[in-house]
Parts: sequence; structure tokens; C-alpha cells
Amino acid sequence: MSQAGWRKWHRWIGFAAAPFLLFAAITGIIAGIAEMTSEDEDARESARERVSEVRLPAATTTISDPITKALANAATRAPGAPVDKVLVDFKSEPPTVTVYLGKPGGGEDKKLICDARTGEVLRQEGYEDKPFLTRLHSGEAFGDWGLLLGTGWGLALLALLVTGLVIYLAMRKPARKGLARMFW
Repeated sequence: MSQAGWRKWHRWIGFAAAPFLLFAAITGIIAGIAEMTSEDEDARESARERVSEVRLPAATTTISDPITKALANAATRAPGAPVDKVLVDFKSEPPTVTVYLGKPGGGEDKKLICDARTGEVLRQEGYEDKPFLTRLHSGEAFGDWGLLLGTGWGLALLALLVTGLVIYLAMRKPARKGLARMFW
């Protein structure tokens, strides 16, 4: 294909992909900023420096007792709720057991963060499998069609990269020296 043909394809792909790429860029920036400024990020950063007091081989009660206490207290807050998953974190301060509860008809409901030593519920938060911004960025927030569109804008970005690289290589002047050889 000629250089003019590659430019034509590059322009058309770019024109069609621009709104989707703009959407992906904006939601990606917002999701990144939200992640960097969240309380969870601060907690993860500070936990990297701590060392867990639990050592292997650990007694089975080291894990089963905190879970038992947390589930007992969770049952008083949400009797009969389905338990989606349980997470034990020995490095947090205080150590915690997080109980993720679902809705009786399916789906996510809430999470209870409990003190691993006492089982006391420290706080209750909403629970989603993935944060809304992550689902929006990937297109998943719009269902299967959104995922298909998200895959499409990823492919469009790849096509723009390939056609742009072909155009760049075709216009490059190899006789030049130094940086002028790459940045004509």
C-alpha cells in the first residue's frame, strides 16, 4: 500500500476511534486519580512496611478463630445474608477480617470490616466486585455490548499505533544522522 493509502486509513481509523479513545482516556485518568487518592491506597502503602506477626507453620486456630468471631458479629448485623467471601489481613492495624455479603437474590451488597482479635465490626461499607470507575473504563458498566465496545476501542488504538508507525517509517529519512534521523 502506498504512503498516501496508509495516511488515509490512519485518518479514517482515527476519526472513527476518537470518541471511544477520548472516553477511555478520560475514564482512565479519573480512575487513576481516584485510586491514587483513595484511603485504600494509603492503607496499602503503609502496610508494605509492616511485617505480619503470623509465622508459618501457623496453628489452624490462628485463622479460624478470627473468622469465627467476625462471622458471629456479622450475623447479628445481617442475619441470613449470603457470605460471598472472607478476607483475613494480618498486616493491617489492627488486623482485620473482612466479610463480603451478597444479596439473597444474587449480586453484591456490603462488606463488614471486623477486628480480627475481637470480631467487633469496625466499619461497614458498600461492596461491589469491581469499582464503578473500573467497570466504566472497561465498558463493563454497559453490559456485554460495553465490553465489546471496550475491546473495539482497544483494537482501534492498536490499529492507530500500527498505521502511525508505518507512516512514520515511510516518511523517515535514513540518511540523516543522530536524533534528526528519528525526529525529522
